[in-house]
Amino acid sequence: MTTATTAARVLLRALADLGLRHVVLAPGSRSAPLAYAAAAAAGPDGERPDGAPALDLHVRVDERCAGFLAVGLARAARAQGRADLVAVVTTSGSAVANLHPAVLEAHHAALPLLLLTADRPHEVRGTGANQTTDQPGIFAGAVRMTFDVSAPGGRPDEAGHLRRIAAEAVAAATGELSHDPGPVHVNLAYREPLVPDDDVWPAPPLPTRVPQPREVEPVRLDAPPPAPRPLRGWTEEEPTVVVAGDGAGPVARALAEARGWPLLAEPSSGARGGPNAVAAYRLVLPALAGEVRRVVVVGRPTLSRAVTALLGRQVRSIAVVHQGSATPDAGRGATYVLSRVPEWLMEPGAVDEAWLARWREAGRAAAAAVREVLADEHRAGRIAGPTVAAAVAAATGPGDALVVGASSPVRDLDLVAAWDEPPLVVANRGLSGIDGTLSTAAGVALGLGRPVRAYVGDLTFLHDVGGLLAGPLERRPDLRVVVANDDGGSLFATIEHGDPGNRVFERVFATPHGADLGALCAGLGVRHVRVDDAGALGEAVAAPVAGVEVVEVAVDRAERRALHERLAEAAARAIG
Repeated sequence: MTTATTAARVLLRALADLGLRHVVLAPGSRSAPLAYAAAAAAGPDGERPDGAPALDLHVRVDERCAGFLAVGLARAARAQGRADLVAVVTTSGSAVANLHPAVLEAHHAALPLLLLTADRPHEVRGTGANQTTDQPGIFAGAVRMTFDVSAPGGRPDEAGHLRRIAAEAVAAATGELSHDPGPVHVNLAYREPLVPDDDVWPAPPLPTRVPQPREVEPVRLDAPPPAPRPLRGWTEEEPTVVVAGDGAGPVARALAEARGWPLLAEPSSGARGGPNAVAAYRLVLPALAGEVRRVVVVGRPTLSRAVTALLGRQVRSIAVVHQGSATPDAGRGATYVLSRVPEWLMEPGAVDEAWLARWREAGRAAAAAVREVLADEHRAGRIAGPTVAAAVAAATGPGDALVVGASSPVRDLDLVAAWDEPPLVVANRGLSGIDGTLSTAAGVALGLGRPVRAYVGDLTFLHDVGGLLAGPLERRPDLRVVVANDDGGSLFATIEHGDPGNRVFERVFATPHGADLGALCAGLGVRHVRVDDAGALGEAVAAPVAGVEVVEVAVDRAERRALHERLAEAAARAIG
């Protein structure tokens, strides 16, 4: 048996024993030992070689798409209450660098990815050898740990060494000891020959785990507080709101309802629903934010400048670090930073019914004003971005899954979504980039094993159109991508760059592209439907999802800034 193939089989066997189930592979020659091993492990029951683990293999031709597919698979696992490992395999050279955007998203979103990057052996590094660069440390600052593994040479201790590396890599990626999950880079040097000469797998040993400290318990920030009221200066009667950012989870809603506090919940918070959720809250904040004296932040809020302004005021605030090491306190002004919501805070308290009622009534008034403005747009023959978002929200109910892109789509959804019980909403808010959104959506659909809708803008679509490409030998997701196509970046029109006097706005901010999305879909073998009339929008979005389909909706961009101003003015009048 060739040494490289033996090492690859030992590593995958060890990782599978430690919980690895999904492997995403981009093709290459130097990574061939891992590719052969993964392909064998992905065989159906009864056809896998003796000793080969059962793995789910996904092959993509583009490393950037492969990385974000892995992000989607990891997000799907988290949505089901699991912290599944997902491995990405690449060859050497620039292939590794193409993983960087997905690695950064996984780093900031605390997703457990294993980056298995093949490399040339140490003796040829720095010699100008083809497809050879300095790979160890390439993700510095964005990974929990980096391993640079020497090319195997057949020494008797190599299998044990690889199993130990696998255990340490898994512990670091899952946050077993650090409580800070995230990506881990395992750089694997291989020498030729890179092809197997048999199908013999090593006997599966017992998995090796990093030992937990036993004699001395580590100090933990989330240890139960000794006193029932650990927050100095706490008073029950301070006017309080709960801000639920990305990944907050149901605890934010439960807290708001237990205490009778208004809930300002982003779509991907997992908390947007129930009687305390304030509709169109970003339009409500200008009227009521001045009365807020305390804010409890759960998750990571990233959508609204109104929320950022609220947290920047001199208010008492509690920031809860929900996942990973990032503190949801961008202004560094939090009065308290906690690792979890204390149990005593979840106990029902004295509810200020008038305080909650004012926020709820203001939210209802603002939402009604938004609907009326959008109806005016419809009567004028225009489809506005929030109209598309409203159709997507109406078609997505409890039990459904929605992946939403950055920029305008997620903010439009935040403005109009009104769910009694929210669906699963996934968004790459770790860095809030438009990178890899279609690949992420495909990963979510494959990971959940059920149909998924995605709602994105045209630039997000074009940025990752390769994410729709899956070869005929690959399992394809059930995914409908709804694209609000306004031929450019309309979000910039709503902020300072969209000032009517900005003469370079159209070229360097709006960036019109004139792309034919239908032709792109045809080239990829993906079904495409174009909607130009608001009357047909709801039916096209709500139809059952089967296979991969793109619904393109023609959206007006010229009026985006004016629409933004009309919405704010109408809401202010309605709230009074």
